[in-house]
Amino acid sequence: MAAIDLSAAKRRAAFRALDFVRADMRLGLGTGSTATEFIRALGTRVADGLKVRCVATSKATADLAQSLSIPIASLDDLPELDLVVDGADEFDPDLRLIKGGGGALLREKIVAAASMKMVVIADASKEVARLGRFPLPVEVDPFGLESTRRHVINLARALSLPPSLALRRAAEGHAFVTDGGHYILDCAFGSIGDPEALARSLATIPGVMEHGLFIGLASTIIVADATETRLLGEAAE
Repeated sequence: MAAIDLSAAKRRAAFRALDFVRADMRLGLGTGSTATEFIRALGTRVADGLKVRCVATSKATADLAQSLSIPIASLDDLPELDLVVDGADEFDPDLRLIKGGGGALLREKIVAAASMKMVVIADASKEVARLGRFPLPVEVDPFGLESTRRHVINLARALSLPPSLALRRAAEGHAFVTDGGHYILDCAFGSIGDPEALARSLATIPGVMEHGLFIGLASTIIVADATETRLLGEAAE
């Protein structure tokens, strides 16, 4: 297999996602390096006259979109969306995702759940047979952090997963803080045999605000490799 130019592959996937965009759509805009490529491509279309209204999943995404004159509204103003386009840290053949490497998983999941369709854009390196190669981000409330951490460790042990997790830190060394004021535990669980069971169990821990398992949300994944793109799931209408 030819080596993948990741930057080029991300751009290729992002441009293919424009096939799903129609005039006057209410769009959700994801967060991360691949989503950034889509936002830049969308900005070119907006400059050419495309009319859309968008909701951002993070402050960074909102700032970028506004710099490109893409109209941004709140999810309260646009509580129902036609489409969200976002990246993924990992995906499997059943369109299940791990997200949250960029630190916006809670808002990304809220926006995805508010959208009629979710199109995921990714380079081929993100494709796996089974989720878990990428550490699972879990967004937690800072209050009672150690208690929540121990609950997650005990859950991992109960599910026969490695109880290996680390508090995400910013470049300066302090705890990384999400736009919502939360922390993130990056959980190196290894191969996840039953993502649905893990998702259900994590949701029962009070200190867990959200986890990075996106199950039953993606309708299409656009995968770009060294030379082409292909679709998993639904094609553009």
